[in-house]
Amino acid sequence: MSSIPKLLIAAGIVLILVGLLWALAGRFLPLGRLPGDIAIEKENVKFYFPVVTCIVISVVLSLVMYVIRLFFK
Repeated sequence: MSSIPKLLIAAGIVLILVGLLWALAGRFLPLGRLPGDIAIEKENVKFYFPVVTCIVISVVLSLVMYVIRLFFK
């Protein structure tokens, strides 16, 4: 089997695992509702920008990619 199908299968498995983890962890971790997330609600307008949630996700993904690069060097 060539490398592209293997990569697509691995990416699919990773996405499924991330989705399951997100669904289970969403009950315990308030991602999207952290202090520092911007939420403005007016009469007919709702604006929401999860600033702190984006930063947390970015840091976690950076650490994961760093660890992956260490193991696959």
